[in-house]
Amino acid sequence: MKIIADGNIAHLSDFFNEETLGQPIELIAMTGRDINATVLAEHQPDVLLVRSVTPVNAALLADNHSVKFVGSATIGIDHVDVDYLAKRGIVFANAAGCSKHSVAQYVVAAIADLRPDYLFKPINLGIIGVGNIGNTLAQYAISYGWNVLGYDPLKPPSVVNNSSLETVLTQSDVISFHVPLTCPQHSSYPTHHDYLMTPARWQQVSDTAIIINTSRGEVLAQADIINSPNITVLDVFEHEPQIDKDLLAVASIVTPHVAGYTLEGKLRGTQFVYSAVCQFLKIAPTIDFHGFLPAEIPLFRELHNPLKDHERHQLLNKIPAMYDIRADDKRLRSVANAHGDIEGKDFDNLRKNYPLRREWQAYVFGI
Repeated sequence: MKIIADGNIAHLSDFFNEETLGQPIELIAMTGRDINATVLAEHQPDVLLVRSVTPVNAALLADNHSVKFVGSATIGIDHVDVDYLAKRGIVFANAAGCSKHSVAQYVVAAIADLRPDYLFKPINLGIIGVGNIGNTLAQYAISYGWNVLGYDPLKPPSVVNNSSLETVLTQSDVISFHVPLTCPQHSSYPTHHDYLMTPARWQQVSDTAIIINTSRGEVLAQADIINSPNITVLDVFEHEPQIDKDLLAVASIVTPHVAGYTLEGKLRGTQFVYSAVCQFLKIAPTIDFHGFLPAEIPLFRELHNPLKDHERHQLLNKIPAMYDIRADDKRLRSVANAHGDIEGKDFDNLRKNYPLRREWQAYVFGI
């Protein structure tokens, strides 16, 4: 069996080999942005494994008849035309929920860095998109005593999906985006900035609110961010992987699309896709991602238990040790070219060589 895969998939060769899949395997690992129709025509793979930088659609697969399974080691699937795959009879699987804690912790780290006092008061945290990640972030927020204002028209009302978009925009101290990228032809509630965060909607946001985007770059227009008085935290960018110097100048924290890049998150992503391949092949999985984690004792408090005051101080003091978000910001800014812009090759290189952090559950002093 021949597999073409994004080489950034964690422990790729450990999960996809003759021993783990029970048959001879030819594994071709390459840069995700280099996976194209020409490559598929040349190699004729049976299985295609990608991350978010590889668009999987008719343009990629129309002239290919070898691929029978596509797996994406990501939560989001807006880079995959799932309807097209279904019409072609190509099996698809993704890693829903694999990095939900990683991204939620990224958001908390950003808030703690910018406004440490927010850990000690009942702020309003607006969450746009209450799926796997948004709901997980909401549980963290509840444990900190924050008020959650969640908006997701595609989910039923709940304790955390409890607000209108107008309420989230006008009443939140922090607004965090956790939506897929959709347009009107794909959704009744498109999230592209032409439809969701229009200039008029930006006008509804309090000037003092912190805006955090870890979803997809096109959810927020670069021009709107530049013209906004708001503090912004950006892990994704409208013109990614290129970043304009004017955007860098106004954003408070910028990171190279690594909010979900923890060891646990990436390994879970690989595990989910590996298990799906095993199901496709009708074999039992023989490997588990926990075997690749360092032996550390998790002492992580149940998320639904509110933190006591001394625990809030402990959390605030330990966050930089668990995740120094400013270090990622400095890494990204350091590769700006002579004009102050960040080029795609440098952005991708940072992602490829990212020193994976651990989820907070891994630390013996974890809250």
